Amino acid sequence: MTSSHQSLHRVNYAAPRSFGTLLKANLKETLFPDDPFHEIKNEPISRRFLKGAQYFVPIFEWLPKYSFKLFKYDLLAGITIASLAIPQGISYAKLANIPPIIGLYSSFVPPLIYAVFGSSKHLAVGTVAACSLLIAAIIEGKVNANDNMPLYLSLVFTATLFSGLVQTALGLLRLGILVDFLSHSTITGFMGGTAIIICLQQLKGMLGLKHFTTHTDVASVLRAIFHNRKEWKWESAVVGIIFLTFLQFTRFVKNKKPKLFWVSAIAPMVTVIVGCLFAYFAHADKHGIQIVGHLSKGINPSSIHLLNFDPKYISAPIKAGVIAAMISLAEGIAIGRSFAIIRNEQIDGNKEMIAIGLMNIFGSFASCYLTTGPFSKTAVNFNAGCKTAMSNVVMSICMMLTLLFLAPLFSYTPLVSLSAIIMSAMLGLIDYDKAYHLFKTDKFDFCICMAAFFGVSFISMDIGLMLSVGLALIRALLYIARPATCKLGLISETGLYRDVEQYPDANGIAGILILKLGSPIYFANCNYIRERILRWIRDERSLTISEGNEIEFLLLELGGITSIDITGVETLLEIRRCVEAKGIKMILVNPRLGVLEKLMVTESIDTVTKESVFLTIEDAIDACRFSLKCSDQMKRENLAIV
Repeated sequence: MTSSHQSLHRVNYAAPRSFGTLLKANLKETLFPDDPFHEIKNEPISRRFLKGAQYFVPIFEWLPKYSFKLFKYDLLAGITIASLAIPQGISYAKLANIPPIIGLYSSFVPPLIYAVFGSSKHLAVGTVAACSLLIAAIIEGKVNANDNMPLYLSLVFTATLFSGLVQTALGLLRLGILVDFLSHSTITGFMGGTAIIICLQQLKGMLGLKHFTTHTDVASVLRAIFHNRKEWKWESAVVGIIFLTFLQFTRFVKNKKPKLFWVSAIAPMVTVIVGCLFAYFAHADKHGIQIVGHLSKGINPSSIHLLNFDPKYISAPIKAGVIAAMISLAEGIAIGRSFAIIRNEQIDGNKEMIAIGLMNIFGSFASCYLTTGPFSKTAVNFNAGCKTAMSNVVMSICMMLTLLFLAPLFSYTPLVSLSAIIMSAMLGLIDYDKAYHLFKTDKFDFCICMAAFFGVSFISMDIGLMLSVGLALIRALLYIARPATCKLGLISETGLYRDVEQYPDANGIAGILILKLGSPIYFANCNYIRERILRWIRDERSLTISEGNEIEFLLLELGGITSIDITGVETLLEIRRCVEAKGIKMILVNPRLGVLEKLMVTESIDTVTKESVFLTIEDAIDACRFSLKCSDQMKRENLAIV
């Protein structure tokens, strides 16, 4: 490249930033991508303190502006979700193999904590089926609930504490990126598989079985159902089918006429009330229909003394707590965001982690087990017109009144009605349309979804989740190890350089091969990038030689490369040596700041030479053409001399 050519746009060779500056910038982008404190940068100290308090404790922001007009909406929404919380609390507690009263406790304290620290206006706090079953499945690997309920319950509370600690730590350390490894495909498959095994497990209640398996896989559950077929009670099955049909009918009404959402919302409560009346007046327990049993009055007792850190058992609550923490965070944050988007609002995922974590920490101290934001309850809260997190406070007050005065009334609740409620809820979690959409649009995502679905259904919940996440990580590693590269050509009508495969009308430039690299260059993909570039050159030379042209310049467009490591720098230099041995000059176009700084720090820019670095493809091509013209002129002069 001749020094006489002057680039129209100069590359900025400013001095590289210091290590401290780079570290600060990288940490900010990693931990604070949303720049949460941008509003208080130029505020006085007093305002900064107030804004900081409002950021970390959102209730300080919305409560001073709260009005009776808003409370009317939140009161209706809170009462509505409370009517759903009672049957769900009892049902999911039975699913976790813990006393039903624990499920009611779990809808009293956690919603109050979330109302203080949560950033979502619509999220309704409660227990969820997937985490209930997950905790039960893992802890029963150590302790059988039927053999030693006090120990089992203490491990459930301990698992809840670990979940809360993990969630809070992730939020405080701004590590929400870890939850992103649970992709939508993984969640879809996990929820679908969980729904299948939960529905099958509810056949225990539907059929009135007294003996059952502690395993969660489909084969074990079906084996237990048919092995204990002598315990089947037709009376229980008939009542269960009637309740399930009623619940599904109300869901059908809601889907047909969304304004009648309240019909589906109160259906579980109606089922419990009717079931209680039926069991009481028909003496159902004497006809093979089991009931919940005694429920004591009173609000949550302390459970701090029940937390169990015995080394003999601690592995189970840690494992259950960590896995349940990730799943509940992914579900709660995704649900909160989906409803916020409808209102064109935004929630802070890291603040949600802290809020969910704190409510589980305090919940574990107050006889509650793991809670998050279940979809069904949040949808009801949203449709009921909630305006703020005050709806959770209203629900909590309703649950307190229930615990103080009404709890014993639910002791006659038939287990079959709870099974029907759970089955009805789970049938809505099997997203056939989503799975079909994945199959039609992305086969790899479909495989990730199916790995979770079949792994959860036929092996175990934790193994199914790990299989799916493992596949998703393999895919992410493939993207890193096999980054996209493409050949660019000129679209004459627009003057733009674009991928020739995507735009077949784009024409190459004689004597020049333009390649675009589309990802950071790291040790994991260096070998592939080198081999792929040399393959591009080989293929291009086989085409151009037949046309009488030779490749004299290789242009690497680096605008898509955000960073490069030392191995990557060495790879660029190695590529330069290889192509120069073939008589081709390598030129770099539009290197990003991080790449250019690494080239300067390693002094590789001196090897490449600054004259071989350009800001735009047009500048580089102009320089190449100038060199080609000079080269042709020299060849003609030499021929003339000869």
